[in-house]
Order: sequence, then structure tokens, then C-alpha cells
Amino acid sequence: MCPTSAQTSHSPSPGSSQRPRACSVVATNQRAASANAPRVAQAPGGPEEDLDGDFRFGGWQAPHMDELIGESVSAGIETMDALLLGRRTYEIFAAYWPHHRADVGIQLNAVPKYVASRGNPELSWEGSSLLGPDLVAEVTALRDRHESTHVIGSINFVQTLLAERLFDVLTLWVYPVVLGEGKKVFPDGARASGLRLLEPPVAGSSGAVQRRYAPTGADPATGTVEDPES
Repeated sequence: MCPTSAQTSHSPSPGSSQRPRACSVVATNQRAASANAPRVAQAPGGPEEDLDGDFRFGGWQAPHMDELIGESVSAGIETMDALLLGRRTYEIFAAYWPHHRADVGIQLNAVPKYVASRGNPELSWEGSSLLGPDLVAEVTALRDRHESTHVIGSINFVQTLLAERLFDVLTLWVYPVVLGEGKKVFPDGARASGLRLLEPPVAGSSGAVQRRYAPTGADPATGTVEDPES
């Protein structure tokens, strides 16, 4: 489910020909996230991407990549004017994309990069800067400053953005896989939020389904289901 580019199974060495795969993406104006049937979004791109909790299924997205997903990735990259990443995803990208400047690499290297981290990561990628500690204020400022900020990977950061409702469009790619473990896009205890479907879902040849939502800005509505024969 990526309208932009993606993560790798590990940080490629400079000059490596291994290109990051498409994977989880979230954006403050257009946001997306890869998930399998129960909404697990941990380590879609490769076995070593995120081993937290002894996760066993890193790289689960790779067998389901198809033309539709690739087109969605490219389209997202073409429209974004800023990139916002968590530390782990930033380090993966910073090890690869400065050495690969063709195709989507042109845009990824050109746009400003912002890093959300509690630590002090080395900002080796040209055009990178670290967000301050007030995440809500920082991301709000980015939304005002840029037309289309994308967040790629960074599931912990994604959960924070969802909880704070700091997004305008949520693009979900749902894959035909049930893992039974791993970090979820919407973890237990996530903030209740209403979503509005923006367009009919689109299915790829691999069985992955893309859905695009906008937040309603309110808690989910409730009611009583009527008996159609009553």
C-alpha cells in the first residue's frame, strides 16, 4: 500500500544495486500503509527490517508486489514535496538513495527530508533535518509548509500520527495474508476515529486491495441495525 517508495530488508551498502521495495507509507496530506488481513504492518519489506518482538515474517509483502502497486508507488513519489521518516526508515533510505539518483531517486533526493526521532541520528542524507520534541507542533507546521508530505515506513511513528489525527488522506493496501503477530497499523487501544472512503477500492493481480480514506475528524458514529423484514 504505498503511494511512495519503500524500505529494504536491511540497509544496503553504498553502491549496492538492491533497491528498497515498496512498503508502508503514511503521509500528512496523502498517507498510506501496508497491512495484511489483520492490519499487521511490521517489516513488509524484508526479513531484517524490524525484528522487534522476535517477528518471524519480515518480507511478507514481497511475494505480492504487482504492477498496480508499482504504479501507485511512482505516482506518490511524483506528487510529494517533502518526506517525513522515523529514524529506522531514515537510516535505510540514507544508506541507499544518495547513491541511486535515477527514476524515483531523483525526487527522493530532491525533496526536503524530516526525521522524527527521540535520539540524535546522524543526518547524512543531503537536505535532512531533525524535528523538535513537540511532534504535534512540528508536523502541523510541515502540513502548512508543504502541499504533500509523505511518511514512509516507521510504524511506531505512523501510530502516533493516527492517534493525533495528523493526516488528510489514508491509503491502505490490504494484502491476502494472515500473520497472527506483529505491529499493527491500528494497535489495540488505538484512538477511535471515523474514516470516509474517498473512492471505490482497487484490487491488484496479487490480491492486494487499495483503499483511500479521509478522516471525518470525529469519533465513529453508532446506531442500531434494523431487521430488513421488520
